[in-house]
Amino acid sequence: MGVVMQKAILKEVILEQEKDRQNVDASIPRTVLDKALKYASLPHAVVVSGIRRCGKSTLLRQVLNQHYKTGVYSFNFEDERLMDFTAEDFNSLYEVFLELYGEKKVFFFDEIQNVPKWEAFVNRMQVKGCKFFLTGSNASLLSRELGTKLTGRNVNIELFPFSFAEFLTFKGFHLSPNAMSLTSERATIKKHFAEYLRHGGMPEYLRYQELDLLKRVYEDILYRDIVARYGIKQVKPLRELGLYLLSNVGTTFSYNNLKKVLDVRSMNTIKSYADFLENSYLIFLVRKFSYSLKEQLASLKKVYCIDNGLAESVAFQFSKNKGKFLENLVFLELRRNFSEIYYYKTTNGLEVDFLTKSGRKDMTLIQVADNLDSDKTRQREVNALLKAMDELKLQTSLILTEDTEEKIAREGKVIVVKPVYKWLLESPASL
Repeated sequence: MGVVMQKAILKEVILEQEKDRQNVDASIPRTVLDKALKYASLPHAVVVSGIRRCGKSTLLRQVLNQHYKTGVYSFNFEDERLMDFTAEDFNSLYEVFLELYGEKKVFFFDEIQNVPKWEAFVNRMQVKGCKFFLTGSNASLLSRELGTKLTGRNVNIELFPFSFAEFLTFKGFHLSPNAMSLTSERATIKKHFAEYLRHGGMPEYLRYQELDLLKRVYEDILYRDIVARYGIKQVKPLRELGLYLLSNVGTTFSYNNLKKVLDVRSMNTIKSYADFLENSYLIFLVRKFSYSLKEQLASLKKVYCIDNGLAESVAFQFSKNKGKFLENLVFLELRRNFSEIYYYKTTNGLEVDFLTKSGRKDMTLIQVADNLDSDKTRQREVNALLKAMDELKLQTSLILTEDTEEKIAREGKVIVVKPVYKWLLESPASL
């Protein structure tokens, strides 16, 4: 591709993308917007990472509208005309920007991981005093490349699909201070929660209610983010692994068992594929808590999905696995707020769904259950928590349900029971 032709294509892409950005609906402020605006005043590159189509470009638009108004260069590398774009082409891109808009000091780059060695250009321009906002949908690629050249000169934001609070805003519902005490408001919240539990928080899907949009995200992750990027020849095992994991949200598995189930020769292949799916933000793998790192690494993993709607669009399991979808929502809210999340197994084999850890000693134990109506369920959940609290020397813990609220006092310990929808609108660590 000649330089003149290349610059002509770049100019065409820039102008088309600018026109498309004018039509972006940036009306739902994201929870992380305040953090992004705070970071705008730093000289560091701001890196926003998250699954495809979760609203990263919209977040940048909100930062632009509130902090810059104008005066930035914007470019999205997720365009089929840019498949041959390399690090050497950044100079041509910069020249076209200068021709079109004159000199500016702020760059907004979407899906930057599509360009190998992109960090060299960012580093060079940062030295000249330029500011960067970067988005990407591959966690390991971003962290590896940021680590090579931008060490200490970047700050990171993870963006997820809509939280329940953001979902309510999207629905036009504004929470009053006493919403949980007012029968009509509480009923509306529960109605919206039932929809959120099933359909998740992917903005584009919620806007158009077209299931194919979620399926396309899944296919793009498999084929564009994994197969194409890592040169995978055998696609069938990857597809089967994705389907298996999304069909078993909230359950434990071992790589060795998956190797047998999927009839794949190498356990390393399974592990690599699972890593690729996790790096693309489609799934999250959770280890069992242990003070021994060796035991943690050897433990069975639990799998969760980035979005309930996405899981259902691929696996069609909602009615059968409503309790697991509830558990998945709880995990996602914890993941937004805690870097250390585990499940816990007591010495006598009872399982607690979540253990969150902040600092060396600050721990919270959480069970998730549809309801506590049956004595068997209540006994199972309570006994597991009492035993775990005893072993970890904790006085309080939490059971999250679809719509039950009470306090259970046993053996000098307190177990708080509350509805997931209420907990989601409070502090996640709140007991």
